[in-house]
Amino acid sequence: MSITETATAPRIVSRDEWLAERRALLAKEKAMTRQRDALAKERRALPWVLVEKDYRFETPQGERSLSDLFEGRSQLIVKHFMFGPGWKEGCVGCSFECDHIDGALLHILHHDVSFVAVSRAPLQEFLPFQRRMEWKFPWVSSAHSDFNFDYGVSFPPERVRDGKVEHNYETQDFVCEELSGFSVFAKGDDGRVYHTYSVFGRGAEEILGAYMFLDLTPKGRNERGPRFNLTDWVRHHDRYGAGGSVASTGRYVADDMKGACCEGRR
Repeated sequence: MSITETATAPRIVSRDEWLAERRALLAKEKAMTRQRDALAKERRALPWVLVEKDYRFETPQGERSLSDLFEGRSQLIVKHFMFGPGWKEGCVGCSFECDHIDGALLHILHHDVSFVAVSRAPLQEFLPFQRRMEWKFPWVSSAHSDFNFDYGVSFPPERVRDGKVEHNYETQDFVCEELSGFSVFAKGDDGRVYHTYSVFGRGAEEILGAYMFLDLTPKGRNERGPRFNLTDWVRHHDRYGAGGSVASTGRYVADDMKGACCEGRR
């Protein structure tokens, strides 16, 4: 699509006119930056909740506790990665998010923060996909614990009530047995683990550097349908140009699978 094909044709003005409008927008941008700083301060001030269950995870190094995943640091970010039992590859949106992790990982590790992705599938089912994507961050399985269920990102049939589930702190339509998000944990001075924050849906968009770059451009995210979100265009990074689509569940669907009974469950 060319610039002239956008819904609103660009206005062509003099440099002085442009500067006047840019300065007015800058004032709004600075106000939003200050508002974001204030919101982050409120986030940090949220109370903590003691994690009372002894969650256990399957890792390439053997079984580990939630406390072990901190790897000696006092803070831990968990990426709830949509990869359920029996899946052959991960959610496209989660993969898009995780393409942003490795570049930041070195820096946050040196700032007293550990990071780990957690999925409900057994370890041996998603490690080949991790190798395919060439990701280096740690990825562990919660297959033998209630972790995904307790933190609101996995939904067994018995938790679906009249087509509804509890997610993102409200009742929502059931879309998929796995959903995504981030949860943050901290170790207190007493050595115990506390849950401090979780975020789901668009709440985590600010980590998506690709989106932040696109938001600087005239066409922006250019998500023109059918869903008007990243499923319109984002693909696994080794699939651009390969055709196919992304189902509402976030699962990639090859062109030859459209209309099949397992669409969205590949």
